[in-house]
Amino acid sequence: MSVDPSVYKEIFEDDRRGAAVLEDLIQRFARPQVNSGGIDAVLKTYERGGMRLVLDFITAQINRANGVPDENAETGE
Repeated sequence: MSVDPSVYKEIFEDDRRGAAVLEDLIQRFARPQVNSGGIDAVLKTYERGGMRLVLDFITAQINRANGVPDENAETGE
């Protein structure tokens, strides 16, 4: 089942409760890369990147619903 981007916009942008949830998720899971610490830093960076993918997907759907061009979309060329 595919969910239309407008649903993400309605939930996470238009509804103040959804906007608060999205903000909380960003505060919890959008962390910077780790630059020191050897292999542990690399593993931590990958872990943080994985958590961020979900947030990036949600914000991309909201952007699509708002008409923002998707720079990562395939153009068919």
